[in-house]
Amino acid sequence: MAEPRSDSNSHHPSGSPVPAAPFHASGQATEPAADHLAGCRPISAPPAHSTTGPTVAGRPGIFVSLRVRNYRYFAGGQVVSLIGTWMQRIAQDWLVLNLSHSSPIALGVASALQFTPTLLFSLWGGVLADRYDKRRLLLLTQSGMGFCALALGVLDVSALARLWHVYLLCFLLGCFSALDTPTRQAFASELVGREYVSNAVGLNSMTFNTARIVGPSIAGLLIAAIGTGWVFLLNAASFVAVIGGLLAMDPARLFRSARLPRARGQLREGLRYVAGRPVLICVLSLVFLVSTLGINFFLTLPLLARNVFHGGPESYGVLTTVVAVGSLLGAAVGARRVGRPRLRVVLSSALALGVLETATGLMPTVATTAVLLVPTGVATLLFTNAANSSVQLSIAPVMRGRVMGLYMLLFLGGTPLGAPLLGVLGEQLGGRTPTVFGGAASLVAALVVWLVLRVVLRRRAAEPSPHSPQPDPS
Repeated sequence: MAEPRSDSNSHHPSGSPVPAAPFHASGQATEPAADHLAGCRPISAPPAHSTTGPTVAGRPGIFVSLRVRNYRYFAGGQVVSLIGTWMQRIAQDWLVLNLSHSSPIALGVASALQFTPTLLFSLWGGVLADRYDKRRLLLLTQSGMGFCALALGVLDVSALARLWHVYLLCFLLGCFSALDTPTRQAFASELVGREYVSNAVGLNSMTFNTARIVGPSIAGLLIAAIGTGWVFLLNAASFVAVIGGLLAMDPARLFRSARLPRARGQLREGLRYVAGRPVLICVLSLVFLVSTLGINFFLTLPLLARNVFHGGPESYGVLTTVVAVGSLLGAAVGARRVGRPRLRVVLSSALALGVLETATGLMPTVATTAVLLVPTGVATLLFTNAANSSVQLSIAPVMRGRVMGLYMLLFLGGTPLGAPLLGVLGEQLGGRTPTVFGGAASLVAALVVWLVLRVVLRRRAAEPSPHSPQPDPS
């Protein structure tokens, strides 16, 4: 491998520099001039090994990515599978409570076992996504997740399920998910190409939030009618849809990036790549802070519903439903974007989220809280979609899996830190405090990152043009 340049840019294993997408001072990342060196092709060009490639003609719209055949197969499978996944999440919690005689500790242990692998393996999942065929990796991870659902369903239906069975399968499911998530994130650009990544990310969020609304509702009815075991089996069957979609794809029509050869130090190489890009560090830092302290609705909403408004499950259900509706609307708005989001979109949506969440925590009634949660959900999805797209489209394709593995680690990994802190604040200072504190912290984080970015981008604007012979400091 060639010696690293003084500007800390990472290198392709062949020894040539890994290109990046530098940002103009306006906040808009520019198109890398040397992207072809990293295996990236423009949206209008087919993969080098195929005679035809995906074409997306016509006026862009909210469903423009669905014009791509491979993405249609992927999205169709995801709709079915994600509804099943949300059904399993509800049924799994119910089964744990049944087996543990309603122990909150047991429920927490099950959640921790399912979440811990994300902290342990998501970065390595990103390395695998860069190194191997993403479609084949997804076939393996989705099959493994389906097996976990099938095993739990068989044990439950046959009345053999024990709490340790659930714990073990939660951990295995978490391991498969830790590998699946960064691979699935990086796969979006291979399905539709760079130009429509933002749209694909938005449509994926719409699918997720639609499933989040529909899945629990169906699960509640099915658990009462046929029991938790059959819900697990139905979820196992739902994986047939996503696996079938992956198998039905035409690999020749994927926008593949260059495969990363197996070599030592590739994880460190990815971290060095991020460390040499101040703008990317700022965006990732904002994602970590906002997701850790501001996007904790699973904790803040029950405290508002029960401890502040003294309501029951109905009040909690109303609040979770309206924030999900807002999230769905935000995903729909984000899906209309085609191309790379500007940094000001990331920052302004984070600022809006902070202001709206702080105001939500101060509302006097359930009704006014529910009304304000709709735009809060919109701002949440606008921020997460814009941040995700801006990161994916400002990095070299050969680094995408590793960087998205880090992105998902920061996006999800702060939960074990933020949730206990907000819980303590709610215990000591009242049920409104976690919501107000989370919103205020998100607002402050966005302001601080905005100030830091102004300094970074001013310095970059004063540096030589990336088209000059000097090394590009991006």
